[in-house]
Amino acid sequence: MKAPKLALAAVAALALGLTACTSGTTTTTATNASGSAAPAAAGGDNKAMKICVYTHGDGGGFWSVAKKGAQKAADDLGVTLDYQESNNDAQKQAQLIEAGVSAGCKALAVSAPNPDAIKDALKKATAANIPIVTMNSGSKVFKELGAFTHVGQDEFIAGQEAGKKFKAMGVAKVLCPLQEASNIGLQERCDGLKDTFGNVENLQLSSGLKDMSKSSAEIQAKLTADTSFDAVFALNADIATGAAIPAAAAVGRKITIGTVDLSGDAVQAIKDGKMAFAIDQQQFAQGYLSVDLLYLYLLNGHVLGGGQPIYTGPGFVTKDNADLVQKLAAAGTR
Repeated sequence: MKAPKLALAAVAALALGLTACTSGTTTTTATNASGSAAPAAAGGDNKAMKICVYTHGDGGGFWSVAKKGAQKAADDLGVTLDYQESNNDAQKQAQLIEAGVSAGCKALAVSAPNPDAIKDALKKATAANIPIVTMNSGSKVFKELGAFTHVGQDEFIAGQEAGKKFKAMGVAKVLCPLQEASNIGLQERCDGLKDTFGNVENLQLSSGLKDMSKSSAEIQAKLTADTSFDAVFALNADIATGAAIPAAAAVGRKITIGTVDLSGDAVQAIKDGKMAFAIDQQQFAQGYLSVDLLYLYLLNGHVLGGGQPIYTGPGFVTKDNADLVQKLAAAGTR
């Protein structure tokens, strides 16, 4: 599904400022107002626009880049940003949302890997007439959560495209390890993979990102027990480089590895031939556009997206474009 042209055109104008940016504190007030028309919803002061971004992020390679995107947008637009992460704790994320509503958030962007856990908190936001967008996860349920659009990739489509890649490479059986429980987006990636590839088996990692050595050992054990596995589809770049690649090396046979999401290490692994591809959902853009869309709503009542998600992926990073992406990743924007 393609994002509506109107939505893309509107966000593209403000997204011209997507360049390398510096990290900041969890709560940031931007200082360089863009000089645009005074926002009706904020009494003529952009800084009075408090845009809150509350995700299930863990501060790792993916989410640190998404945060930079949100901070860059806030800096470009001159708004106040409150960005906080729950480290995959759905109840904590719900508490962040409720606290933000009470503390004066004017607009709200949330990830939704576990929609049931945050739906009641988001009802309080809609009751307070706070505009919402979902980002990263939640493309199938954003309307149910009261959001006017979703910014991210369709996880099922991402999995489908990965399945096509593996099929073209001639592999026979793919292991799909999930690093988080109750994350519908991860399950959708494995489901999409199975839809186009077929011979796929899921593996729920007991510790995920919290204990990379244990996750690697669990992947290695699965590859050792079933020698028909000749590929691994990692659902996170850190799992790919910190668990899947070491596990593949330990079993002593050729294992083709692909992943979702980018990191500097993942791009280097592609260049070194240790990994075949990474799916790029462009998390910097997810953070940037979420803030941008909410700003336009507060500024001028724009409801962009046409009631549909605005997709930032999937795109693929392979050896063909790894050099360019590596430079951007080093700058912290990919």
